Amino acid sequence: MNFLITGGAGFIGSHLARYLVSQGAVTILDNLSSGREVNLAGFAGRFLNGSILDSRLLDEALNEITHVFHLAAMVSVPESVAHPARCHETNVEGTRKVLEASDRAGVKRVVLASSCAIYGNEPTMPKTETLPPAPASPYAESKLAGEKLCASAQIPTVSLRFFNVYGPRQDPHGPYAAAVPKLLEAALAGSPLPIYGDGQQTRDFVFVEDVVSALLQAALHPDMNGIYNVASGESTPILQLAQAILAVTGSRSPLEHLPARPADVRFSLASIARLQATGWRPSFPLIKGLSRILEKN
Repeated sequence: MNFLITGGAGFIGSHLARYLVSQGAVTILDNLSSGREVNLAGFAGRFLNGSILDSRLLDEALNEITHVFHLAAMVSVPESVAHPARCHETNVEGTRKVLEASDRAGVKRVVLASSCAIYGNEPTMPKTETLPPAPASPYAESKLAGEKLCASAQIPTVSLRFFNVYGPRQDPHGPYAAAVPKLLEAALAGSPLPIYGDGQQTRDFVFVEDVVSALLQAALHPDMNGIYNVASGESTPILQLAQAILAVTGSRSPLEHLPARPADVRFSLASIARLQATGWRPSFPLIKGLSRILEKN
């Protein structure tokens, strides 16, 4: 098997790449707009520095490829709000180009990294794949458009809606950094742990190695098609996450309550029954995942 990972220098893509090198030849196509070369330290496959919007380079990357993992995207919701046209070009037109080029190359299957952002603030819990979409940002709209492109593609596709992915090498910096790396960095530094609002808002945290196994399942399971949630199936309040991080680090950092973020999703919980029916199971409860991050640091 020959694999292409678009966006393979990113947080999730680099974990996938490290696993795939034991399964076959791996090519990464990434323009490093959000991915980082340091994530690929020790990567033994082929790396192409460029954009999925470059048709010539995309055709070159797809030469002899059997399976595509399409992770390249504008991933910041605030950035998508500030630059909606750029978000559409990268996430929608980029996905169209990847699908069309994959069809020309005779690829067996494309797996799209989609997002739970598609559910928006629709209050039903848990989130099932049959819920009507309620995207509340250009980013979410672009991911929904990508799913629709996959559904109408001429080759087999699977769309995976990732919930709150965490793990080693996740960037803790920036005002909209994910909760786990930001809180972990603060705890290890002995700094106050920032809690936005009352901390009772919940998230469905899923460890990156479980996401990698879901990506492989989607690529290689012959009967999988359509849309699947990728999550732990557990709803964790941010305050509980902070206490777990203090426990695994042994930190005595205080909690610092900050103003709630406007339009922040209040509660999040995924149904993972559809993916579990294919034989996939999450292997990392929160404490185990947090401990694994500390082992890798």
